[in-house]
Amino acid sequence: MPYGSRLAAMMTRRLGRACVYTPSARLALYLALRRWCRPGGRVLMSPVNDDVILFVVLAAGLRPVQAPVSVWDGNIDPAAVPESTWRTIDAVLTTNLYGMPDRVVELRRRCEQLGIPLIEDAAHAIGTHVDGQRIGTFGQASAFSLSKHVAATAGGFLAVEDARTRRELELLRDDLLVPGRLRADLAVTLRPLARSSVRALHLVRPVWRAMRRLGLLEREAFRMALHAPRLTGCARQAPSLAAYEPWVRVDLHGFRDRHGAFVRGQLALRLARLDGDLTRRRAGVSLLSGTAWASRAVRDSAAHDGPPPLFRVPLLVHEWDTLVERLVRHGMVCGYVYDPPLDDYAGAEFVEPSPDPSAARWFASHVLPVDPLLARRITGALTRERAAAALPVTRDREHSPVPPP
Repeated sequence: MPYGSRLAAMMTRRLGRACVYTPSARLALYLALRRWCRPGGRVLMSPVNDDVILFVVLAAGLRPVQAPVSVWDGNIDPAAVPESTWRTIDAVLTTNLYGMPDRVVELRRRCEQLGIPLIEDAAHAIGTHVDGQRIGTFGQASAFSLSKHVAATAGGFLAVEDARTRRELELLRDDLLVPGRLRADLAVTLRPLARSSVRALHLVRPVWRAMRRLGLLEREAFRMALHAPRLTGCARQAPSLAAYEPWVRVDLHGFRDRHGAFVRGQLALRLARLDGDLTRRRAGVSLLSGTAWASRAVRDSAAHDGPPPLFRVPLLVHEWDTLVERLVRHGMVCGYVYDPPLDDYAGAEFVEPSPDPSAARWFASHVLPVDPLLARRITGALTRERAAAALPVTRDREHSPVPPP
């Protein structure tokens, strides 16, 4: 039987699409880009995104084209993308940032008109719907992550439209997997338990500080070091996952390890508990959507369809970088901060900059992504810290913010 077939079958039943199991969402996304995009192609994507995803796109031999985004959620604003850009791209990659859905209906329509693939990064959005349809069922392929909503530290899926394509991708995946190791499998299994223990014993602050002092964190800032000269040299080898592995593996060294049956069994147990996790997240989003800090996109979504089960809730605050440090004192570490936007981070050598970067810059420098499972603690901490809500001054509902004087 194909590797990970039990997990793939569980996800297939949930999603209604043929699924390929992968050790990580980043490997799933790489498979999709290699399958549907030719080397040298141009991929439209949001600049408010994990830098790992940028390097996955580069590893696939593609040119990342940064799109204008909505100032309320950081996702692609299709109406703001110039027609000259639409005519020159070869694929669209969504983000569904923090679980807030991309404008997938419009993006799919544009992709169908242009005859190009829509690839969904659904790592943050395993339980998100748009008009009653699951995120991950709009495009040719969608990548999911188990390390987000079920607190695992491995596992992902690539969902596709038919079983024949699934088999093709299973063969491509098998060529990219590396042999697993018992030590690595034990680490994958024990790491979630260690994290839960640290939280239960109120040790988040001392453990976090100790890891920073000992140099055990791979990122000194919210973005990893670019190493531009070395990255330039890798372009001559692309497409090549091996050439870009020093960047793609950051924060998840086993992203293409062939994990053993024990790890996959643990992941199956966690996946079976997903619905309970999503229910708790909806409750947290409901609480946070009523605060002054909640992005309008969160409030609108909660009011229209009920609270979505977000991976993180985007709160808009002033002095967010100071608040990130202060929240550690309250035992909460806020990750998944994507500042600066990718075009400012990587530069024109590695990405095509957005024609209108102002919304991405404003959003990235004001968003505080918080875990809805900690909604009450977060609300109390932000109140005690007297966090000030930030509100962009916009020309209209979707256009870029006009910076205040």
